[in-house]
Amino acid sequence: MTLSPRDLLPGRLVPDVGRYLGEYAARTAAARARGHRTLRYGTAEPELLDFFPVPGVPRAPLMVFVHGGFWQESGRHQAAFAADGFLDRGVAFAALGYGLAPAHRLGEMAAMVRQAIRLLAHVAPALGIDPARIHLAGSSAGAHLAAMALLPGGARLAGVTLLSGLYELEPLIGSTVDDALGLSVGEARENSPLGKLPPVLPPVILARGEHEPAEFVRQHAAMAATLTAAGADVTDLVGAGRTHFDLPYDLTDPATPLGAAVGEQLTSRRCATLT
Repeated sequence: MTLSPRDLLPGRLVPDVGRYLGEYAARTAAARARGHRTLRYGTAEPELLDFFPVPGVPRAPLMVFVHGGFWQESGRHQAAFAADGFLDRGVAFAALGYGLAPAHRLGEMAAMVRQAIRLLAHVAPALGIDPARIHLAGSSAGAHLAAMALLPGGARLAGVTLLSGLYELEPLIGSTVDDALGLSVGEARENSPLGKLPPVLPPVILARGEHEPAEFVRQHAAMAATLTAAGADVTDLVGAGRTHFDLPYDLTDPATPLGAAVGEQLTSRRCATLT
């Protein structure tokens, strides 16, 4: 059965999606004014990331953020809205850009994210960051791509935060989201991290807003159950009163359960090398 827009589209649960997108862009612009470097991690045109250093903090931890947009919208210009909050806590930040549909396939996007993490780990000393303290976070489509980075062949990560993600893509076939993706059954299965996670994982924070479409709620629960059954160190959160679009604001707010969990993860020394 094809998912209905009501079950799939988070914008139907908020009065003004544009307000959030405008806030993301404004906060990103403010962070950029503070100082950043744009780094190329691959040869394709969209393979760029914005790196925000922490001056005076040697071997700082790094938070890499992967934006959402149903794999077909948004970009680096809206993805550094949380940068200031991390920098103020002594954590470097990277806003990751990647190719979008329909010009790029899902497998290409997942490969781009993994390549970017490998590059950051390789050049970490030159950037003033600790290669053993690289954390990855993603929201919506970005959460899916961050989860894909956990599969065998991925990079060494100290922690992962997955916000409001979809982790099983076959139900998207035939939906309005699939208009740009054009998923085949094989491609959807190949790019579904649910059921493919390796036995060794870094700590995972899995969160969603209280007010999310039904499919996001279902898939969050399925991922939580899978991680728990695998014995992963998983923190399962539902942001009270939060939606798909304002939950990410809690990433750097220690007064919220999500912000507190992220802060605790950033101080952890455990990491996993995924092979």
